[in-house]
Amino acid sequence: MSPAPRRCPAGLPEHLEVDETLVMGVLNVTPDSFSDGGEHFAAPDAIEHGRRLVAEGAAIVDVGGESTRPGAPRVDEDEELRRVIPVVRALAAEGVVVSVDTMRSAVAAASVEAGALIVNDVSAGRADVDMGAEAARLRTARGTPPVFIAMHWRGHSDVMNELAVYDDAPRDSALELEDRLAALREAGVEDRFLVADPGLGFSKTGEQNWDVLADWEGIASHGLPILIGASRKRFVGALGVDRDAATAAISGYSAQRGAWAVRVHEVTSSLAAVRVGDRLRRSARR
Repeated sequence: MSPAPRRCPAGLPEHLEVDETLVMGVLNVTPDSFSDGGEHFAAPDAIEHGRRLVAEGAAIVDVGGESTRPGAPRVDEDEELRRVIPVVRALAAEGVVVSVDTMRSAVAAASVEAGALIVNDVSAGRADVDMGAEAARLRTARGTPPVFIAMHWRGHSDVMNELAVYDDAPRDSALELEDRLAALREAGVEDRFLVADPGLGFSKTGEQNWDVLADWEGIASHGLPILIGASRKRFVGALGVDRDAATAAISGYSAQRGAWAVRVHEVTSSLAAVRVGDRLRRSARR
């Protein structure tokens, strides 16, 4: 199969409009995330880690204040704001391209006001009915709406494992995400600011995650830039090898297929992997 055309969303700095898969570094400002919960919970520690991610080669830092690991309880809105806004503001003030990982429209709005250029909503607007309209209304410091990452999602962390029932996981998840994208468009979000994420690790068994990832035609069927987030997830760990090394392998594969970005905890190995994948993709395209 030839690689899908690589697409970039509008609204980001010109230096990110390149024919290279970007690396998005994960910055969890939480005490309970599955991989690094508590490591960067204090704002000064989180800000310093964000700088480290950029120094290692991350083009974007994704700041989240609510864990979405299986079984995680929700935090209230005020606590989520308390966690993320100082970090978003500090990093954006230093010129870092910041994404906010939130399912709440109020947190998205406050984060964009603080300097975020991207809203990464794992629920694609299902968790907050106001999210689509808010994303369309907001304007970043660049004068455009934020980039909006919409992920395939069936329910919150406390129930998502019970919802991993499909006739055909790649087909069903792609169709369900397309329904959410249609709802976002209806709310006013323009295609040029949308990014699609197949939702690896969310309401999917280990086998289903691999099936979805292998069906790149389905992942690319929305005609949008693609974000892949497999980093350190349980289905990756089930391989019995180092999770960051396995994540890097998925990053290289994703770049070769034409992903816009990969979302990872460990930047260095995935940066090397996407450079290899990008090079192979360009050769295959020729």
